Amino acid sequence: MASGDEGKRRLTILGSTGSIGTNTLDVIERLGGRDRFEIAALTGNGNIPLLAEQARRIGAKLAVTADEHRYGELKDALGGSGIEVAAGRSGLIEAAERDAGWVMAAIVGNAGLGPTLAAARRGADIALANKECLVSAGSLFLETVKRGGGRLLPVDSEHNAIFQVLENDQRHAVERIILTASGGPFRTKSLDEMRHVTADIARAHPNWSMGLKISIDSASMFNKALEMIEARHLFGLEPGQIEVIVHPQSVIHSMVGYTDGSVLAQLGCPDMRTAIGYALSYPKRCELPIERLDFAKLARLDFEAPDEFRFPALKLARRAMEAGGVQGAVLNGAKETALEAFIKGRVGFLAMAEIVEKVMDRLADLPAAASMDDVFAADEKARRAAAGLI
Repeated sequence: MASGDEGKRRLTILGSTGSIGTNTLDVIERLGGRDRFEIAALTGNGNIPLLAEQARRIGAKLAVTADEHRYGELKDALGGSGIEVAAGRSGLIEAAERDAGWVMAAIVGNAGLGPTLAAARRGADIALANKECLVSAGSLFLETVKRGGGRLLPVDSEHNAIFQVLENDQRHAVERIILTASGGPFRTKSLDEMRHVTADIARAHPNWSMGLKISIDSASMFNKALEMIEARHLFGLEPGQIEVIVHPQSVIHSMVGYTDGSVLAQLGCPDMRTAIGYALSYPKRCELPIERLDFAKLARLDFEAPDEFRFPALKLARRAMEAGGVQGAVLNGAKETALEAFIKGRVGFLAMAEIVEKVMDRLADLPAAASMDDVFAADEKARRAAAGLI
């Protein structure tokens, strides 16, 4: 594990201005901030004021904006601070390659794949909040982590929950994992009601505070679809071993079922700092001011089967898992393109799944990936095909 001056742990946050990134900084500061940690690099996208404020506050060595056209703006915002500045894809790679033993991979979408791979290649521990690394690249990404020698620490609340309760010496006895889903804002809505929703309506998650894209993905359950594929790779499971259950209260974050009938669950209030803190302090636990569950006040915990007719993203995930190859990359590339179109008002909410399914039909015969170039090529083909349908 790399360390900084005076024995401080050296960290990098890829995607510091998003919800995961801001929560990561909150955890770092609550655990000692600059007295215990040295921040090698922070990266963001378009929120230059926040990125500059974060970099100054935490004393980052390097600040990077993914938008190459905003380099001058970031440089001006950090004038006189002594903090290095970079921009664009090359800047993101530079941040990932800086000497930091622990890297939070929180860049949303396929844009996070390149920087996360760069950090993995040099052996950093990867706190993985970017689903697309495993959804799109799967075994290739895992092999990169293995060759680098670092650890992969899942940060998604569901995968982090499984990571906490999956007993390493009992992996042979794992029968299934059960991913919980809140059901999002449209859990009880009809197809006709969902047909007319806007991005502003879809972003209103009932339990979690998240960014725009991931909130909409949650509303369509594409977020859960990606988590299904991610879980398969993270935990080495067959598609039939991965279940989804709708749990509106978001108290049980996920469960592991064993062959003796036992089911182990991780519970907690819906606060991403729990998972972030566990990934940062692993294998120990840290002390955080998270709201504690009061079981006496929990009136009920509800569960229901997901409706794959109203939320077809789940069946598309199963199809991608069963097909294997680059179908995860195809699903994700088409989904990201359809999502952007929905945010811009160019397609309806329900059209996103329809577009993804048509693209998967069209690209069903793509060969398996032998390299990351094949993954990127499949992603690009999916995006072009989806754009042609919009």
